[in-house]
Amino acid sequence: MNRRVARVLVTGASGQIGQALTVYLSERGIEVTALSRRADGLSAVDRSVIGDATSVADVASALEGVDSVVHLAAIAHRDLGTPYAVYSTNVNSTFNVLSQAGQRGVDRAVIASSIHAYGVPLNPHDPPPAYFPLDEDIPADIGDWYSLSKCSDELTAQMAWRHWGIDVVALRFPLVKSTTALREEAAVVRANPVTMMRLGWAYLDLQDAVRAIHLSLTAELHGAHVLALSAADTLIDRPTSELVEEFAAGVPVRHVLSGHQALVDASRAARLIGFTPEVSIHQRSTDRPSPIGERPLQGGP
Repeated sequence: MNRRVARVLVTGASGQIGQALTVYLSERGIEVTALSRRADGLSAVDRSVIGDATSVADVASALEGVDSVVHLAAIAHRDLGTPYAVYSTNVNSTFNVLSQAGQRGVDRAVIASSIHAYGVPLNPHDPPPAYFPLDEDIPADIGDWYSLSKCSDELTAQMAWRHWGIDVVALRFPLVKSTTALREEAAVVRANPVTMMRLGWAYLDLQDAVRAIHLSLTAELHGAHVLALSAADTLIDRPTSELVEEFAAGVPVRHVLSGHQALVDASRAARLIGFTPEVSIHQRSTDRPSPIGERPLQGGP
């Protein structure tokens, strides 16, 4: 039996994933409280708090009456602020949301971690991954403040569970965009594939991203869990073994690569929350529209 969800607080609700998620949850009869610094993009919610996830008062107000939390508010890249602003905003907001939720007896939280939590993709020394496929246990080599913030957020999730007993799922998102935007990104990356090698050319359609969040809210699980996510294939439409041989020849490969399979091992997500990706940007005549991914959205991640 799935866990029942009545009202969810979504922080960062006016961002790309936040807007799509609020629509997805509302369409399934789940009431949504939004916490956002902007009022745009909140038409699907029935309660909104305009405020900041780093504010104790704003988060306290937003948590009233909720049984679950999805924490998406963050500065979403190393280069979108100063080192101090990026790191402090991300870790302070996560600690603030999880600690207050735990103290109030909220029993489930989902937080947005990142494939960058293992550090290698943004490391200025350009180290290779320790191995492919990437998984949740890959050794970290962190040389930037954004990756450090996401690694810290995962530790905060572990602490919150141990101290307050709140179950937390930290989703390591790769590149997440709508189907159309991902295809545009793929065209750019094809011109210089090495730029995404340390990310394993991983992507996730927006529709699959919000579905993974919903599954994380409703799955019967306990503890603090880090789950890697990916589409079933790579962003570049080439056999995966060819990509590795040409652009990552020195990276050990732990499993035989077949076809266009992803270089992120998402088996833990399949086992714990029942998630398997449904959308590939490389489908052709059998394409089906992505009703969430293609809905016009406003605001950033």
